[in-house]
Amino acid sequence: MTKAIEIRKLSKAFSHCCALDGVSLNIDAGEMVALIGASGSGKSTLMRHVAGFLPADSGEIVVLDQVVQKEGKISPTIRRQRAEIGFVFQQFNLVGRLPVMTNVLTGLLYRTSLWRSLLMRFSVTERQQALEALVAVGIEQSAWQRAATLSGGQQQRAALARCMVQRAKVVLADEPIASLDPESARNVMELLASMNRDRGCTVLVSLHQVEFALKYCKRTVALHRGKVVYD
Repeated sequence: MTKAIEIRKLSKAFSHCCALDGVSLNIDAGEMVALIGASGSGKSTLMRHVAGFLPADSGEIVVLDQVVQKEGKISPTIRRQRAEIGFVFQQFNLVGRLPVMTNVLTGLLYRTSLWRSLLMRFSVTERQQALEALVAVGIEQSAWQRAATLSGGQQQRAALARCMVQRAKVVLADEPIASLDPESARNVMELLASMNRDRGCTVLVSLHQVEFALKYCKRTVALHRGKVVYD
């Protein structure tokens, strides 16, 4: 089966702390995998390396057959590669003063020209795609509200709609339900599972809650002190 994510002997240290210690992990295209572990185990660090946000000290990461980084150097084509990689942050990473619709449309920025990105100019078709994504996550009625006025669960749904508009083939969700109430957490996990099932996205989601990992993911990988201890 085709590999969506390949991580080979990845290591990263911060000051005197070893965040990742020779991590190797392969995830097949179309899988939904839970990454679990206590705080400080290296989950968020690993996710940010896969997205190309941070350079490792050593090792290699390949996403969708394209090298993201190798031996401490991030690929010079990383901006183009990120068009295929959606990232869902724990704290939503929305611009609170902007409408939800505009936040969702930012998922297109990796696919548009620089001048359109800077001016935030989107076509009627692109705006329709964003509205359809908001319908899919159930918050279309809030399309023109400022993002800051939404609840935590609604903001996370908006972040998922942004990934849908982006048409990401790989979705990295970094503790997306950590700050949500149980009902909102369930809704967000259902949406991630739907993106995996209906859109064919490969999903890697980091979680503290083992029960959610077991319910929604067929495969669970555990990290402890920067090492894979269970797969």
